[in-house]
Amino acid sequence: MKKILLLLLVAHIALAQKPGGIEFKTTPINSIFQEARRAGKPVFVEIYSPSCHTCQSFIPTLADSRVGKLYNAKFLSTKLDINAPATQSFLTSRRLFVPSLPLFLYFDPQQNLIHFAMSNNSTDEVIRHGTNALDPKVRSQGMKARYQQGERSANFLIDYAMFGRVTKDTVANMAAMNEYARQQSASTFASQTNWLALQKLVLDYENPMFQYMLNHMDTYRKAYGAEQTLQVAENILMSSLFSGRGAQYPIAKIVQIRQDLIKIGIDTKVAYNRTLLPEVNAYFRARQTAKAVERMDNQVNSNQLSVPEYIYISRLFNRSSPDAVDAPTVVKWVNKGLALKPGSKEQADLYYELAEAYRRGGKTADAQKAAQKSMELAQATQLDTRRNVEQMGKLK
Repeated sequence: MKKILLLLLVAHIALAQKPGGIEFKTTPINSIFQEARRAGKPVFVEIYSPSCHTCQSFIPTLADSRVGKLYNAKFLSTKLDINAPATQSFLTSRRLFVPSLPLFLYFDPQQNLIHFAMSNNSTDEVIRHGTNALDPKVRSQGMKARYQQGERSANFLIDYAMFGRVTKDTVANMAAMNEYARQQSASTFASQTNWLALQKLVLDYENPMFQYMLNHMDTYRKAYGAEQTLQVAENILMSSLFSGRGAQYPIAKIVQIRQDLIKIGIDTKVAYNRTLLPEVNAYFRARQTAKAVERMDNQVNSNQLSVPEYIYISRLFNRSSPDAVDAPTVVKWVNKGLALKPGSKEQADLYYELAEAYRRGGKTADAQKAAQKSMELAQATQLDTRRNVEQMGKLK
């Protein structure tokens, strides 16, 4: 018995003398930053998911004593579950995107991101990332300045492009990946490394590597599978279309993306549906209302729209159209919605849009009747009538 107690005591002493892994704090993230400001230390955040097998595989690595020695001395550390609303709120407040898990983020005490890492699962790698985060010369925060000063190595461009993704800096991402593509020969565009770049980094359909892919789809299907190839091509086209820059695309570019969607194997009707609103808004920006009406009316005539859809497209044209050329067609759409015999609330919305279309088209008497009907329906269903009062005031 004495021997057993002695062995347990020796083991306890040995464990006490050997430092453990990273000491992750469980207090709310804002409290951790408050503590970091008092301690003058940066903050290490692991973004993970309990259901992520890769994240689980990192647990022994992060528990390694060598990792703990660095991180516990130099950082305050915490883990954030990607699925938690508080985590989503934090990421949104910092304008951060999580491309894959686990993601390592390093912040200064004022919550400014200074470094990021998508690490290999090794003790040396995790230590290297922490060491880099402490060095202003190499950490991610300085990448923009390094790029502006002319750094253009392939590995740097890939890291800078990923930093652009994480920080939602599409301009930086596109610049880095376009430069990277220019460095590659066409014979390497379909390589494993560049395939990964297409999957993870390319957001612009005009990138040379993607344009090559678009014209050599069979090469990628044979190498990486038809389903995966379609998904990557579709993601790049759709991310281009619905990006901030995509919102300013001229109609020709949007039509090109629609044609490219069909080219990669998307059903023609689906492709037309996906580019509908970008096309209509592009026509509005170009003050080509008649073409916007034609595009939407073709959609209406070739599909069975629901009442909410009729409300949506009528509201879109009433709010966004640069002139009143569309007003008679909006009246037609509203009447189609009313013919579906919707409930009182939806009727109130439809009559409101009908009054707007008549008002814009110069038919004041018809507008007043529709506005009055919308008001009565709103009152009957106890809806907020402030917009109705305002509309009727405009029609006096």
